[in-house]
Amino acid sequence: QLQLVESGGGLVQPGGSLRLSCAAPGFTLGSYTIGWFRQAPGKEREGVSCISRSGLTTKYADSVKGRFTISRDNAKNTVYLQMNSLKPEDTAVYYCARGPPFGLGSLQPSEYAYWGQGTQVTVSS
Repeated sequence: QLQLVESGGGLVQPGGSLRLSCAAPGFTLGSYTIGWFRQAPGKEREGVSCISRSGLTTKYADSVKGRFTISRDNAKNTVYLQMNSLKPEDTAVYYCARGPPFGLGSLQPSEYAYWGQGTQVTVSS
């Protein structure tokens, strides 16, 4: 079953931190590039970060560079997105998605075929 499950979202104050997790009960995450995306109300879905199969190559949107860190633990079949110094403009539904079993990853949503259901992140005082 090609299912991705996100968790870890919630309400946090500006400057706070959250760690999102992406699990895949039905397949081996380590065989694929994985991306994190977000979509705010009234806006298009945008790429936040992605990671290669090995974990050695990562990419970030300019808006989150230096604040977010993507990582993967293939033994736990989980990909993480550590989000620090959160800002109100980071408020969105965050999705993880499965990319192809090759390449270094992409921030383009069209490159990803399978998506999770999303987890809400709200940054507000």
